Amino acid sequence: MMIEVWSDFMCPFCFIGKRRLENALAQFEHRDQVKVQFRSFELDPTAARDSKRTMPEELAAKYGVSVQQAEAMNKNLEDQARTVGLNYNLNAIVPTNSFDAHRLTHWADTQGKMAELSERLFKAVLEEAQHIGSVEVLADLAAEAGLDRAEAAAVLTGDRFTEEVRRDEAQAQQLGINGVPFFVLNGKFAVSGAQPDEVFADALQRAWNEQSPFTIVESQDQPDSAVCTEDGCEIPQGNGKE
Repeated sequence: MMIEVWSDFMCPFCFIGKRRLENALAQFEHRDQVKVQFRSFELDPTAARDSKRTMPEELAAKYGVSVQQAEAMNKNLEDQARTVGLNYNLNAIVPTNSFDAHRLTHWADTQGKMAELSERLFKAVLEEAQHIGSVEVLADLAAEAGLDRAEAAAVLTGDRFTEEVRRDEAQAQQLGINGVPFFVLNGKFAVSGAQPDEVFADALQRAWNEQSPFTIVESQDQPDSAVCTEDGCEIPQGNGKE
């Protein structure tokens, strides 16, 4: 069974959703027959590589709130991340463009290391506040994920794997995906957002059984929740939404 995951490394809900999928997979009896394929999605393709603003300042401008309110929103998301064992440091995130990071993961896929590099990139951005717009930082992270640093740097200094990133983004557009994380199971079922573990478990079983056509599977309590779009990350009502 194939699971395709559209996500962006700058997206805090994407790492949470990744963990929840992994939790469900750990309990899924057919987990050894499941392949997870990461797909590229840029929340802000126009983002500068080197921003002059902090992440709270970026969020304040995007949401029309104060910097202090933006910092409080991040703290609320950090609380949610801790429920799945992630130690976010969101106010320290370095705003940047994620395009090169996506290119690098496609190269890593040719080396059989896409999952390892994706995990390392999420951690670097959301927990360690590393600058993934930097070629040097990305090359270092590739090496930490078990890849050749020199070859990673060579990929980053050219334009290789641009087509692969654009293909993923075009496919997302064709599927009507406008927010991430977004999970497509066997081309028939979709989970939108960082849904609870049990939603992923249900989607896995239904996709395995192939009982119905492609449908959105989501929590009845939090429909269309926990999704990041180009307008930002909306925190569900009842969880500290500003």
